[in-house]
Amino acid sequence: MDIAGTVQGSGVNRISVSLPEGLLQQLDKMVKEKGFGSRSQAIADMIHYQLTEHHQELGESIMAGTINLVYDHSIPGVQKQLSDLQHEYVDEVISALNVNLEHKQTLSVILVQGPASKLKMIVNRMNACRGVISGRLLMSAAILPQLHPLPGAGKQTDRQQQLNKVEL
Repeated sequence: MDIAGTVQGSGVNRISVSLPEGLLQQLDKMVKEKGFGSRSQAIADMIHYQLTEHHQELGESIMAGTINLVYDHSIPGVQKQLSDLQHEYVDEVISALNVNLEHKQTLSVILVQGPASKLKMIVNRMNACRGVISGRLLMSAAILPQLHPLPGAGKQTDRQQQLNKVEL
């Protein structure tokens, strides 16, 4: 172990935390109730959650997440409005899943990625649509890998080469 508490070769740092007795008891109770393997695992989970919240507050960090909406599909135009918004933000909207619920309600889970501030703006616009009952954005600091190379970046695909030959 080095001076910073790093266990050599493990990528894990050891720190010491001092807690009041009552807080430690509450932590131990939560560790047991949530099924964490150790205090360290629970504390790491809490730190990760707080770091994600911090990145969301910064606003420009690229984040992945879901927009979870429940809306009344019997309200005229609500489905079209939500679909139009997804098309308007096609760079941020990755995928959407709609599930019909009881009482004319639909659950829509929309996978998104982009700057946190833009994702918040998108969910706010969706929540403002008449017929939306509830909407919430859940974000993660982890992001999706790039699905396709950007145009002009790197080597051309075989299809692009074929199209270039046809144009000649």
